[in-house]
Amino acid sequence: MAVAIMAVLASCQTAPKANISDKVDTLSYSMGIAQTQGLKDYLVNRMGVDTTYMDNFVKGVLEGVKAGDNAKQNAYLSGIQIGQQVANQIIPGVSREAFGTDSTKTLDVDNFLAGFLAGATGKDMKMDAAEAQSTAQRLMEEFHKESLMVEFGANKAAGEAFMDSIAKVPGVIKTESGLCYRIITEGKGEIPTKTDKVKVNYRGTLIDGTEFDSSYKRNDPTTFRANQVITGWTEALTMMPVGSKWELFIPQDLAYGERNQGQIKPFSTLVFEVDLLSIEK
Repeated sequence: MAVAIMAVLASCQTAPKANISDKVDTLSYSMGIAQTQGLKDYLVNRMGVDTTYMDNFVKGVLEGVKAGDNAKQNAYLSGIQIGQQVANQIIPGVSREAFGTDSTKTLDVDNFLAGFLAGATGKDMKMDAAEAQSTAQRLMEEFHKESLMVEFGANKAAGEAFMDSIAKVPGVIKTESGLCYRIITEGKGEIPTKTDKVKVNYRGTLIDGTEFDSSYKRNDPTTFRANQVITGWTEALTMMPVGSKWELFIPQDLAYGERNQGQIKPFSTLVFEVDLLSIEK
């Protein structure tokens, strides 16, 4: 029976017609239908198949079945699957990571394929795998930073102007790193080290006053090690006596830098009120 099926499929360009004459044929046909439950939804929603081209799907199924143990045909069909992943997933995904929201930029398909196939076959490689990895990583980082500057460069400029103006306000102290702070309440307790665990209350805002976090509102002071937070916080905490309340003005490079933290967009300068309640021994 299997040999007969393969012979029929080998000569078919369209789906074979049902010819049910015994129980095996009936089982075969009914099982064929049974195995398609949910297939159409899977093709559309998981594999991105346009149902307008179901004839092409049929052709692909027939070729896949005909392949059997044919190593040459299996390699060809595997190439089609990988090629579709390259076109529909890999190239768009890497392009988004490198170029962000700039839809006018994408990887060059021909050069990607030249490198991809050279790496897969080991032939005509212009660089070895280690060099390719380091080169790709370096250039991805460069393009990523460029795309972030296009999208969020205004945040950086606004933050720099804000920090320049804050540094001139009476009572504000600027450190060598660029951190600015204002002492609201001067505590008399011990000053934490970087590895001390501290208990604090705080409120964080963007430079336009938008609040993004507040332990005061949660009525829930937070405990953490002084070096487990952003650089600007660590610097301030290791200068604050317990019992102090300071207002911190933290430039983006001492905050989250180019990282996107939800409400806190890349290159955002941040403002905090911080109460240092205790050092947890």
